[in-house]
Amino acid sequence: MLDLIIRGGTIVDGTGGEPFVGDIGVQGDRIVAVGKVEGPAKREIDATGLTVTPGWVDIHTHYDGQATWDPLMAPSSWHGVTTAIMGNCGVGFAPVRPDQHDFLIELMEGVEDIPGSALAEGIDWKWESFPEYLDALEAKPRTIDVGTHVPHASVRAYVLGDRCNTDYQPNADEIAEMAKLVREGVEAGALGFSTSRTLLHKDLKGVHMPGTFAGSDEMLALGMSMKGLSHGVFEMVSDHLGDDDEWMWVKGFAQETHLPVTLVATSAGAYEGDKMYNIAEESRAHGMDIRPQIAGRPTGILHGLTSNFHVFLASPTWKAKLANLSLEERLAEMKKPEVRRALLSEDSPLIRAAVGDAGADSLAAAFGGSLLWRIFPLGEKPNYEPDRAQSVAGLAEAAGVAPLAMMYDLLMRDGGRELFYQPLGGYQTYNFDFFRKNMQHPNVLFGLSDGGAHCGVIADAGMPSFILSYWARDRVKGEQFPLPFLVRKLSSDTARAYGLNDRGRLEPGLLADINVIDFDALQLHRPEAVHDLPAGGRRLVQKVDGYRYTVKSGQVTFEDGEHTGALPGGLVRGGREAVILPIAAE
Repeated sequence: MLDLIIRGGTIVDGTGGEPFVGDIGVQGDRIVAVGKVEGPAKREIDATGLTVTPGWVDIHTHYDGQATWDPLMAPSSWHGVTTAIMGNCGVGFAPVRPDQHDFLIELMEGVEDIPGSALAEGIDWKWESFPEYLDALEAKPRTIDVGTHVPHASVRAYVLGDRCNTDYQPNADEIAEMAKLVREGVEAGALGFSTSRTLLHKDLKGVHMPGTFAGSDEMLALGMSMKGLSHGVFEMVSDHLGDDDEWMWVKGFAQETHLPVTLVATSAGAYEGDKMYNIAEESRAHGMDIRPQIAGRPTGILHGLTSNFHVFLASPTWKAKLANLSLEERLAEMKKPEVRRALLSEDSPLIRAAVGDAGADSLAAAFGGSLLWRIFPLGEKPNYEPDRAQSVAGLAEAAGVAPLAMMYDLLMRDGGRELFYQPLGGYQTYNFDFFRKNMQHPNVLFGLSDGGAHCGVIADAGMPSFILSYWARDRVKGEQFPLPFLVRKLSSDTARAYGLNDRGRLEPGLLADINVIDFDALQLHRPEAVHDLPAGGRRLVQKVDGYRYTVKSGQVTFEDGEHTGALPGGLVRGGREAVILPIAAE
């Protein structure tokens, strides 16, 4: 008797092939049959009229701290993710010396906007070395599997101490020691190594994170430390993609090690023209496993009274009278005519950017005019590809009122819970044409959900749900994508990129990581603020309807969005679950 049979669903198996109606049989943690499955099972799920897919493999998250205390792993687990890879962007919590705990917490808070008080309360620091950190992760049961990179910043801090984020250039011995730590971590089961070379990533004191200005000799040595292993991905966030020096050593690393590289572009220029597409195409044409990551929409800052950001935040009246109030108290104050008059008349760099008064203000100039033409109210059913007329300034123009007054009034909508989407890149033309072109390239990976991070201003952990519902069903401003293509990109392609060849497809012998989805009902909610982190830490989360069942390693973990209590997830280790295979031609 089988443990589980999912009967009569429309199976989208992760290969990119056409959907078909059939059953899936599960024994233990494995799929044992796909098609027509005879006989009884301990449990049967009627999937008639539902879509059955592999569980999503999310390759860009930041649960490095949360994974040590939280078995649920929400919000990613709410959105059908069954495997999450963390340790991205060069930040993490191992290796770590006993006197560096606060430094790494402050770095994570500054770079990834995860409340430091929650990290300090939640992390028990039962490790120093990276192998010990992996053991701690493996000891914690959870709803999903996690894997991780060795982060550059932690390695640099461990070897260089207080010099790690200064202009100091490490000598050959210090570089060799860092390379040894990277290899030690990857040999123990890390899925690769990550680094950040963007000026956007700073600690709480405004200091650029360790490794930002590391020389090419250091970068190449740390990457080359993985040479000869059966696994190991080099993940890099960079402002310099396309620069000759950067591109030359990235290509040299890929060609010499035959290991994958995945790139995250952070410069505005990367989201203009064909820069990202050309990187992907050159890699594909020369058989290099170099894969840019892209989200299904622009990363966006969320403005609002429940967010950490909005255009009145720097105004004198806000800072003096409203900043430390509860939401209800803020609303009461904002309804007072004198407070409204004050906030609408005061000056600040954010206000100048909002109304487009650049003058000598670089912030306003950077947005090329009124920022309020680039900010959009989300509403109960968020639209992430709105028209210019749906911006705050567009709504104000239609209503014949000042844009700042419109923003003020909309901030108070729905009891102050309205949020506003400000796309950060790739939305100059008010459509997703840039994203569609790049998403379809075979060397481009779907990523950048940033699950677990940016708690106060971004809520993109539901990216898989958005990609599925919007790009295969809801988009009207341009071409959609076929559902089988999107399922493959969210499961099989991301799994294969990290050598996770035991998951990502609905085939006998592979892990029974499965989503059963009411595709017609798949709907993202407006993000909301919750205080559920350790020490009462706040974060923005986005819930979703439509996932009827999520199965991890053969056990049903969620039914209609509710956790069943099952915790079958663990740690995926490179060299055990993860083995890199040669890049396949597409």
